[in-house]
Amino acid sequence: MKNIIDILKDHGVDVPANQLETINKVVAENYKTVAEYDKKVTKLESERDAQKERADTAEATLKSFDGIDPAKIKDQLDDYQRRAENAEKDYAAKLEQRDFADALDKEMASIKFSSAAAEKSIRADVEAAGLKLKDGKILGFSDLINQLRASDAEAFADDVNGNPLPRFTTSASSGNHQNGALTKAEILAI
Repeated sequence: MKNIIDILKDHGVDVPANQLETINKVVAENYKTVAEYDKKVTKLESERDAQKERADTAEATLKSFDGIDPAKIKDQLDDYQRRAENAEKDYAAKLEQRDFADALDKEMASIKFSSAAAEKSIRADVEAAGLKLKDGKILGFSDLINQLRASDAEAFADDVNGNPLPRFTTSASSGNHQNGALTKAEILAI
């Protein structure tokens, strides 16, 4: 790149020494070199190309939305949100049922029943009562068990006073009894 003063000298124009600084300043303020111009043009062209690429991408994206009904999309979104909420509620309900079943198993293990059928019946009564679980405890469980003891004492292995009820664990046919039947005296003795 040639300096403006050198260009002027090559064309026969002599610039006095006291004017050199002023000429350089005026030329720098009003004119740019070809290299500076090319640099600026290259930068602007790259920015233009980037903007064109963004515009093309935006246009392609907009074309992909052709034929799509925004109201339909909103309805679908609402439907998906409802499904997600319902799934969350179902999951929470299943967790609650599982926790209730675990707590009920624990509580039922502490009670002695006269038979497996009695335990099954009492369990069904407790489940049907709609008791709630709070902090791992079934609210109202002991009250309900006390009511069931009062109404169906035979279902429990011990009565309300804690006295064990008789249980027949051996077969009656193992003795000298005819057809496995007990005599009246044996029944009264029991």
